[in-house]
Amino acid sequence: MNVGIVSYGAYIPRFRIVPPEIGRVWGSDGEAMSKGLMIFSKSVPGPDEDVITISVEAARNMMRRTSTSPKEIGALYVGSESHPYAVKPSGTIVAEAIEASPHLTVADLEFACKAGTAGIQMCMGLVGSGMVKYGVAIGADTSQGAPGDPLEYSASAGGAAYLIGSQDLIATINGTYSYTTDTPDFWRREGQPYPSHGGRFTGEPAYFKHVSACAKGMMERMGTKPEDYQYAVFHQPNGKFPTRVAKMLGFTDKQIEVGLITPHIGNTYSGAVPLGLAAILDVAKPNDRIFAVAYGSGAGCDGFDITVTENISHFKLDAAPTIQQLIERKKMIDYATYAKYRRKIMMKEGGS
Repeated sequence: MNVGIVSYGAYIPRFRIVPPEIGRVWGSDGEAMSKGLMIFSKSVPGPDEDVITISVEAARNMMRRTSTSPKEIGALYVGSESHPYAVKPSGTIVAEAIEASPHLTVADLEFACKAGTAGIQMCMGLVGSGMVKYGVAIGADTSQGAPGDPLEYSASAGGAAYLIGSQDLIATINGTYSYTTDTPDFWRREGQPYPSHGGRFTGEPAYFKHVSACAKGMMERMGTKPEDYQYAVFHQPNGKFPTRVAKMLGFTDKQIEVGLITPHIGNTYSGAVPLGLAAILDVAKPNDRIFAVAYGSGAGCDGFDITVTENISHFKLDAAPTIQQLIERKKMIDYATYAKYRRKIMMKEGGS
Protein backbone atom coordinates (compact mmCIF):
# COMPACT_ATOMS: atom_id res chain seq x y z
CA MET A 1 0.00 0.00 0.00
CA ASN A 2 1.31 3.42 -0.97
CA VAL A 3 1.24 5.84 1.96
CA GLY A 4 1.91 9.54 1.75
CA ILE A 5 0.68 13.10 1.99
CA VAL A 6 -2.91 13.85 1.05
CA SER A 7 -2.90 17.49 2.17
CA TYR A 8 -0.98 19.94 4.33
CA GLY A 9 -1.39 23.37 5.89
CA ALA A 10 0.70 25.79 7.88
CA TYR A 11 0.56 28.79 10.17
CA ILE A 12 3.20 31.36 11.17
CA PRO A 13 2.43 34.24 13.57
CA ARG A 14 2.65 37.62 11.86
CA PHE A 15 4.71 39.44 14.50
CA ARG A 16 8.47 39.67 13.88
CA ILE A 17 11.52 40.95 15.73
CA VAL A 18 15.04 41.37 14.34
CA PRO A 19 18.25 40.27 16.13
CA PRO A 20 19.71 43.82 16.28
CA GLU A 21 16.69 44.89 18.36
CA ILE A 22 17.36 42.04 20.81
CA GLY A 23 21.06 42.89 20.90
CA ARG A 24 20.30 46.57 21.54
CA VAL A 25 18.61 45.68 24.82
CA TRP A 26 21.31 43.29 26.03
CA GLY A 27 24.31 45.31 24.89
CA SER A 28 25.48 42.71 22.38
CA ASP A 29 26.17 42.92 18.68
CA GLY A 30 22.86 41.90 17.18
CA GLU A 31 24.08 42.47 13.64
CA ALA A 32 26.96 40.04 14.16
CA MET A 33 24.61 37.53 15.79
CA SER A 34 22.21 37.85 12.86
CA LYS A 35 24.96 37.17 10.32
CA GLY A 36 26.51 34.42 12.42
CA LEU A 37 23.23 32.55 12.77
CA MET A 38 21.92 33.50 9.30
CA ILE A 39 18.69 34.66 10.96
CA PHE A 40 17.47 38.09 9.91
CA SER A 41 14.10 38.11 11.69
CA LYS A 42 12.07 35.71 13.77
CA SER A 43 8.35 35.15 14.30
CA VAL A 44 6.77 35.95 17.66
CA PRO A 45 3.46 34.50 18.85
CA GLY A 46 0.85 37.07 19.85
CA PRO A 47 -0.44 37.20 23.43
CA ASP A 48 -3.41 35.00 22.43
CA GLU A 49 -1.37 32.44 20.47
CA ASP A 50 0.12 29.16 21.64
CA VAL A 51 0.82 25.67 20.27
CA ILE A 52 -2.88 24.83 20.28
CA THR A 53 -3.98 27.90 18.31
CA ILE A 54 -1.10 27.45 15.86
CA SER A 55 -1.96 23.76 15.42
CA VAL A 56 -5.64 24.55 14.92
CA GLU A 57 -4.87 27.12 12.21
CA ALA A 58 -2.44 24.76 10.44
CA ALA A 59 -4.92 21.87 10.61
CA ARG A 60 -7.80 24.01 9.33
CA ASN A 61 -5.63 25.20 6.43
CA MET A 62 -4.80 21.54 5.73
CA MET A 63 -8.49 20.60 5.63
CA ARG A 64 -9.36 23.57 3.37
CA ARG A 65 -7.16 22.03 0.68
CA THR A 66 -8.80 18.61 0.63
CA SER A 67 -12.24 17.11 0.09
CA THR A 68 -11.50 14.47 2.72
CA SER A 69 -14.08 14.40 5.48
CA PRO A 70 -12.62 15.06 8.95
CA LYS A 71 -14.88 12.23 10.15
CA GLU A 72 -12.56 9.80 8.34
CA ILE A 73 -9.51 10.81 10.42
CA GLY A 74 -8.58 7.95 12.72
CA ALA A 75 -5.50 9.37 14.44
CA LEU A 76 -4.18 12.82 15.34
CA TYR A 77 -0.81 13.65 16.88
CA VAL A 78 0.55 17.04 17.94
CA GLY A 79 4.32 17.12 18.31
CA SER A 80 5.79 20.01 20.33
CA GLU A 81 8.06 20.91 23.21
CA SER A 82 5.86 23.82 24.29
CA HIS A 83 2.41 22.30 24.85
CA PRO A 84 0.32 24.79 26.87
CA TYR A 85 -0.71 22.13 29.41
CA ALA A 86 1.48 19.77 31.41
CA VAL A 87 -1.59 17.56 31.89
CA LYS A 88 -4.26 18.09 29.20
CA PRO A 89 -3.72 17.14 25.57
CA SER A 90 -3.41 19.72 22.82
CA GLY A 91 -4.61 17.18 20.27
CA THR A 92 -8.15 16.83 21.60
CA ILE A 93 -8.75 20.56 21.11
CA VAL A 94 -7.35 20.42 17.58
CA ALA A 95 -9.50 17.39 16.71
CA GLU A 96 -12.59 19.17 17.99
CA ALA A 97 -11.71 22.33 16.06
CA ILE A 98 -11.54 20.51 12.72
CA GLU A 99 -14.73 18.57 13.56
CA ALA A 100 -13.09 15.16 13.57
CA SER A 101 -15.12 12.19 14.74
CA PRO A 102 -14.59 11.19 18.39
CA HIS A 103 -13.80 7.69 17.11
CA LEU A 104 -10.08 8.37 16.80
CA THR A 105 -6.85 8.06 18.76
CA VAL A 106 -5.12 11.27 19.88
CA ALA A 107 -1.81 11.88 21.59
CA ASP A 108 0.65 14.68 22.23
CA LEU A 109 4.24 13.87 21.29
CA GLU A 110 7.53 15.23 22.53
CA PHE A 111 11.04 14.71 21.17
CA ALA A 112 12.46 18.21 21.03
CA CYS A 113 12.36 19.44 17.42
CA LYS A 114 11.43 16.17 15.71
CA ALA A 115 8.16 15.40 17.50
CA GLY A 116 6.16 16.41 14.42
CA THR A 117 7.99 14.05 12.09
CA ALA A 118 7.64 11.26 14.66
CA GLY A 119 3.90 11.85 14.29
CA ILE A 120 4.19 11.44 10.52
CA GLN A 121 5.92 8.08 11.03
CA MET A 122 3.20 6.95 13.45
CA CYS A 123 0.48 7.92 10.97
CA MET A 124 2.35 6.08 8.19
CA GLY A 125 2.31 2.90 10.27
CA LEU A 126 -1.37 3.16 11.18
CA VAL A 127 -2.46 3.94 7.62
CA GLY A 128 -0.15 1.36 6.08
CA SER A 129 -1.45 -1.37 8.38
CA GLY A 130 -5.06 -0.50 7.60
CA MET A 131 -5.86 0.43 11.20
CA VAL A 132 -6.95 3.95 10.20
CA LYS A 133 -7.90 5.53 6.88
CA TYR A 134 -6.28 8.91 7.56
CA GLY A 135 -3.97 10.31 10.20
CA VAL A 136 -2.97 13.87 11.03
CA ALA A 137 0.53 14.78 12.19
CA ILE A 138 1.32 18.29 13.40
CA GLY A 139 4.64 19.85 14.34
CA ALA A 140 4.27 23.19 16.13
CA ASP A 141 6.08 25.22 18.77
CA THR A 142 6.30 28.56 20.53
CA SER A 143 9.92 27.98 21.38
CA GLN A 144 11.59 29.49 24.42
CA GLY A 145 14.81 31.41 24.96
CA ALA A 146 15.92 32.98 28.22
CA PRO A 147 16.38 36.78 28.15
CA GLY A 148 19.86 37.55 26.85
CA ASP A 149 20.62 33.90 25.98
CA PRO A 150 21.81 33.13 22.42
CA LEU A 151 18.63 31.10 21.97
CA GLU A 152 16.62 34.30 22.23
CA TYR A 153 17.95 35.38 18.84
CA SER A 154 16.50 32.31 17.12
CA ALA A 155 13.61 30.79 19.12
CA SER A 156 10.40 31.53 17.23
CA ALA A 157 6.92 30.12 16.55
CA GLY A 158 4.98 28.32 13.83
CA GLY A 159 3.74 24.95 12.72
CA ALA A 160 2.48 22.72 9.93
CA ALA A 161 -0.08 19.93 9.71
CA TYR A 162 -0.04 16.89 7.41
CA LEU A 163 -2.89 14.61 6.41
CA ILE A 164 -1.44 11.15 5.85
CA GLY A 165 -3.37 8.56 3.84
CA SER A 166 -3.20 6.04 1.00
CA GLN A 167 -5.58 7.62 -1.54
CA ASP A 168 -5.36 10.79 -3.66
CA LEU A 169 -1.77 11.38 -2.60
CA ILE A 170 -0.03 14.58 -3.64
CA ALA A 171 3.26 13.01 -2.50
CA THR A 172 4.24 9.42 -1.79
CA ILE A 173 6.54 8.73 1.15
CA ASN A 174 8.86 6.12 -0.35
CA GLY A 175 10.61 5.35 2.91
CA THR A 176 11.67 6.63 6.32
CA TYR A 177 14.71 6.03 8.48
CA SER A 178 15.68 7.13 12.00
CA TYR A 179 18.92 7.45 13.94
CA THR A 180 18.82 7.94 17.72
CA THR A 181 21.28 8.10 20.65
CA ASP A 182 21.30 9.43 24.20
CA THR A 183 23.07 12.74 23.55
CA PRO A 184 21.89 15.42 26.04
CA ASP A 185 22.73 18.57 24.09
CA PHE A 186 19.59 20.52 24.97
CA TRP A 187 17.00 20.06 27.73
CA ARG A 188 14.36 21.69 29.91
CA ARG A 189 13.16 20.22 33.18
CA GLU A 190 9.53 20.16 34.24
CA GLY A 191 8.49 23.56 35.57
CA GLN A 192 11.45 25.45 34.14
CA PRO A 193 10.45 28.29 31.78
CA TYR A 194 13.59 28.20 29.63
CA PRO A 195 15.80 25.41 28.26
CA SER A 196 19.49 24.80 28.86
CA HIS A 197 21.95 23.82 26.17
CA GLY A 198 25.45 22.49 25.81
CA GLY A 199 26.79 25.39 23.75
CA ARG A 200 29.19 24.15 21.11
CA PHE A 201 28.40 20.58 22.14
CA THR A 202 25.10 21.00 20.29
CA GLY A 203 27.00 21.15 16.99
CA GLU A 204 29.43 18.36 16.13
CA PRO A 205 28.46 15.50 18.48
CA ALA A 206 24.77 16.33 18.36
CA TYR A 207 23.30 17.98 15.26
CA PHE A 208 25.95 17.17 12.64
CA LYS A 209 26.63 13.61 13.77
CA HIS A 210 22.96 12.66 13.88
CA VAL A 211 21.79 14.45 10.74
CA SER A 212 24.70 13.04 8.73
CA ALA A 213 24.19 9.50 10.03
CA CYS A 214 20.45 9.61 9.36
CA ALA A 215 20.87 11.09 5.89
CA LYS A 216 23.47 8.51 4.89
CA GLY A 217 21.34 5.70 6.31
CA MET A 218 18.30 6.96 4.42
CA MET A 219 20.12 7.14 1.10
CA GLU A 220 21.72 3.74 1.65
CA ARG A 221 18.31 2.22 2.35
CA MET A 222 16.77 3.84 -0.74
CA GLY A 223 19.79 3.28 -2.99
CA THR A 224 20.02 6.98 -3.81
CA LYS A 225 22.53 9.81 -3.84
CA PRO A 226 22.11 13.60 -3.40
CA GLU A 227 21.76 14.31 -7.11
CA ASP A 228 18.67 12.07 -7.26
CA TYR A 229 16.65 14.75 -5.42
CA GLN A 230 15.31 18.06 -6.68
CA TYR A 231 14.83 19.40 -3.15
CA ALA A 232 16.19 18.79 0.32
CA VAL A 233 15.29 20.14 3.75
CA PHE A 234 17.26 19.62 6.95
CA HIS A 235 16.42 20.66 10.48
CA GLN A 236 17.14 24.36 10.65
CA PRO A 237 17.90 25.72 14.15
CA ASN A 238 19.58 28.55 12.28
CA GLY A 239 20.60 29.20 8.70
CA LYS A 240 24.19 27.99 9.00
CA PHE A 241 23.73 24.43 10.31
CA PRO A 242 21.53 23.11 7.48
CA THR A 243 23.63 24.90 4.87
CA ARG A 244 26.80 23.31 6.24
CA VAL A 245 25.39 19.79 6.66
CA ALA A 246 23.93 19.89 3.15
CA LYS A 247 27.39 20.59 1.71
CA MET A 248 28.93 17.88 3.89
CA LEU A 249 26.47 15.38 2.40
CA GLY A 250 26.86 16.58 -1.20
CA PHE A 251 23.66 18.59 -1.61
CA THR A 252 23.77 21.96 -3.39
CA ASP A 253 22.53 25.37 -2.28
CA LYS A 254 19.88 25.20 -5.01
CA GLN A 255 18.44 22.00 -3.56
CA ILE A 256 17.98 23.49 -0.08
CA GLU A 257 17.13 27.14 -0.80
CA VAL A 258 13.34 26.71 -1.09
CA GLY A 259 12.97 24.82 2.18
CA LEU A 260 15.41 27.00 4.11
CA ILE A 261 13.01 29.44 5.79
CA THR A 262 14.68 29.92 9.19
CA PRO A 263 16.50 33.09 8.03
CA HIS A 264 13.07 34.72 7.65
CA ILE A 265 11.15 33.33 10.65
CA GLY A 266 13.70 31.86 13.07
CA ASN A 267 13.80 28.39 14.61
CA THR A 268 10.27 27.01 14.97
CA TYR A 269 11.59 23.83 16.67
CA SER A 270 9.02 21.06 15.96
CA GLY A 271 7.69 23.14 13.07
CA ALA A 272 11.06 23.59 11.35
CA VAL A 273 11.16 20.66 8.91
CA PRO A 274 7.35 20.42 8.50
CA LEU A 275 7.29 24.11 7.49
CA GLY A 276 10.33 23.72 5.23
CA LEU A 277 8.74 20.72 3.55
CA ALA A 278 5.51 22.70 3.10
CA ALA A 279 7.48 25.48 1.38
CA ILE A 280 8.84 22.89 -1.05
CA LEU A 281 5.43 21.32 -1.71
CA ASP A 282 4.08 24.81 -2.45
CA VAL A 283 6.24 24.92 -5.61
CA ALA A 284 6.98 21.26 -6.38
CA LYS A 285 6.05 19.61 -9.67
CA PRO A 286 5.01 16.01 -10.45
CA ASN A 287 7.86 13.50 -10.07
CA ASP A 288 10.03 15.89 -8.05
CA ARG A 289 11.86 13.97 -5.35
CA ILE A 290 12.36 15.45 -1.87
CA PHE A 291 14.85 14.50 0.82
CA ALA A 292 14.05 15.54 4.41
CA VAL A 293 15.81 15.04 7.74
CA ALA A 294 14.42 16.35 11.02
CA TYR A 295 16.57 16.56 14.15
CA GLY A 296 15.52 16.58 17.79
CA SER A 297 17.86 17.19 20.70
CA GLY A 298 18.33 14.37 23.11
CA ALA A 299 19.04 13.18 20.34
CA GLY A 300 17.61 11.73 17.16
CA CYS A 301 16.74 12.21 13.50
CA ASP A 302 13.92 11.13 11.21
CA GLY A 303 14.65 10.94 7.50
CA PHE A 304 12.14 10.80 4.62
CA ASP A 305 12.33 10.08 0.90
CA ILE A 306 9.32 11.64 -0.85
CA THR A 307 8.13 11.71 -4.47
CA VAL A 308 5.57 14.27 -5.65
CA THR A 309 2.68 12.77 -7.67
CA GLU A 310 0.59 14.01 -10.58
CA ASN A 311 -2.15 14.97 -8.08
CA ILE A 312 -0.13 18.04 -7.09
CA SER A 313 -1.21 19.59 -10.40
CA HIS A 314 -4.82 19.95 -9.20
CA PHE A 315 -4.14 20.30 -5.48
CA LYS A 316 -6.14 23.19 -3.97
CA LEU A 317 -3.07 25.17 -2.97
CA ASP A 318 -4.87 28.53 -3.13
CA ALA A 319 -7.46 27.44 -0.56
CA ALA A 320 -5.01 28.35 2.23
CA PRO A 321 -1.96 30.63 2.58
CA THR A 322 1.34 29.40 1.16
CA ILE A 323 4.52 29.54 3.23
CA GLN A 324 5.73 32.52 1.24
CA GLN A 325 2.49 34.36 1.90
CA LEU A 326 2.76 33.60 5.61
CA ILE A 327 6.37 34.84 5.64
CA GLU A 328 5.42 38.06 3.88
CA ARG A 329 2.45 38.71 6.20
CA LYS A 330 4.42 40.39 8.98
CA LYS A 331 4.40 43.20 11.50
CA MET A 332 7.64 44.29 13.14
CA ILE A 333 7.70 44.84 16.90
CA ASP A 334 10.22 46.21 19.41
CA TYR A 335 11.77 44.34 22.32
CA ALA A 336 9.33 45.73 24.89
CA THR A 337 6.36 44.43 22.91
CA TYR A 338 8.15 41.13 22.32
CA ALA A 339 8.88 40.74 26.04
CA LYS A 340 5.26 41.47 26.87
CA TYR A 341 3.91 39.02 24.30
CA ARG A 342 6.31 36.29 25.48
CA ARG A 343 5.41 37.05 29.11
CA LYS A 344 8.98 37.95 29.98
CA ILE A 345 7.38 41.00 31.54
CA MET A 346 4.54 39.97 33.84
CA MET A 347 1.83 42.56 34.33
CA LYS A 348 0.41 43.19 37.78
CA GLU A 349 -3.00 41.75 38.52
CA GLY A 350 -5.64 44.15 37.23
CA GLY A 351 -3.07 46.04 35.15
CA SER A 352 -3.41 46.85 31.47
